[in-house]
Amino acid sequence: MTLARAIRAALLLDDPRAKVMATRALVRDWRAGRLGDAFDVAMPDRPGRPARPELLPPNRMPKRGRGGSARARIALWHSLAHIECVAIDLALDIVGRFGAMMGPGFVADFLKVAADEAMHFALIDRHLATMGSHYGALPAHDGLWEAAGATAHDVAARLAVVPMVLEARGLDVTPATLERVRAAGDTRGAAILARILDDEIVHVRFGAKHFIAWAEARGIDPASHWKMLVRRHFRGSVKPPFNDSARADAGLSLMPYAELATLTSPA
Repeated sequence: MTLARAIRAALLLDDPRAKVMATRALVRDWRAGRLGDAFDVAMPDRPGRPARPELLPPNRMPKRGRGGSARARIALWHSLAHIECVAIDLALDIVGRFGAMMGPGFVADFLKVAADEAMHFALIDRHLATMGSHYGALPAHDGLWEAAGATAHDVAARLAVVPMVLEARGLDVTPATLERVRAAGDTRGAAILARILDDEIVHVRFGAKHFIAWAEARGIDPASHWKMLVRRHFRGSVKPPFNDSARADAGLSLMPYAELATLTSPA
């Protein structure tokens, strides 16, 4: 068994809990030297997905409900579960798709990301169960994986959009969500979000590190190339306010994200 074959098998699993277990197992096996390093199979265009949640366009997603209602609370944690489930696929895919060209350091970093995202999903899934709900109980949208499809041809574009825009957005919004959850008395949920925030800073840092190294190895200015790739491949907008301190910790201080926010904001 090679790493690429193990990744492809995990990506194609429909059941998210089975995907969590398979991801953890392949990361353990790779670290223990039990998987061959050959990248000998192609990654699927789409990963496996369970029958639920129903995937809707973002503009058709139902409202979460008001304030601290049980419905709103479940909707929040369900949306977080979906983000983490897709994040497992994104981390596995970037290794399987680009690991051969990017090398062992890249593979090690993004396998850690995959293991972290699997752990995040498991934590949130268990937290949803304490509310009498489960992943799949509500609809979700497919925007995160659409970014993978748009950047499947180019590792620089993938790094620019997924860790350095989409995951970086989590650095901006998670602190406020954490405080709302804590204020509502959900100490366990606040602890989960604090752990996720710490891990996501590392994940964004990995993306920035490998993007900058890729650009500098080719004599390309990282900041201007990042801006060009985001404008070309990211369908959304880069929205302020920004968590500048977390972004600096994650290695984004040199990236012109405030300028991109101006360039991509609606007229």
